[in-house]
Amino acid sequence: MNAQPNETRDSAGRGDGTGSAGGNSGVLAMLEVSQARRVTGLAVLGGLAAVLTLLALAEAPAALPWRMMLLAMAGLTGWAALRMYQATALTLTLTEEALCDSSGHEITRITDIASVDRGFFAFKPSNGFILRLSRPVAARWRPGVYWQARRRVGVGGLTRAAEARAMADVLSVMLARREG
Repeated sequence: MNAQPNETRDSAGRGDGTGSAGGNSGVLAMLEVSQARRVTGLAVLGGLAAVLTLLALAEAPAALPWRMMLLAMAGLTGWAALRMYQATALTLTLTEEALCDSSGHEITRITDIASVDRGFFAFKPSNGFILRLSRPVAARWRPGVYWQARRRVGVGGLTRAAEARAMADVLSVMLARREG
């Protein structure tokens, strides 16, 4: 977890939540994308787009529909790489009220979270967790960071595992406290 510029830290490196981000309440946890994973993910998607383009434009005797399909797949892969590049610049911030991204989008209110699942067999992003919500939300996809679909939010992917685990733990404690 990263401290805000005005935030003090204890000996364990935990912030006191007095930073300027998060409005009236302090930041409880932050989740960032690992730069090594960001570069690797972008290289894989960019490389796949390049290989598909080369296959489509190669001199091999392939029918035009196959070449067009390969070019379409290369275009979609390039678009996904661009979306990942944009999304992995985001930071997720957890406050007492909501989980938000650094673009200002409120992913979900804490009061709307029904449960947190980070189990081994959970359908969750790599290095992440799933939030089950009490009400449906609009679909949203930020590759490598989070996705939203109906009553679920998947957080993680290219994020740091320790930060994601800490955020899931904070959310679990908040839910347990809320339930009594």
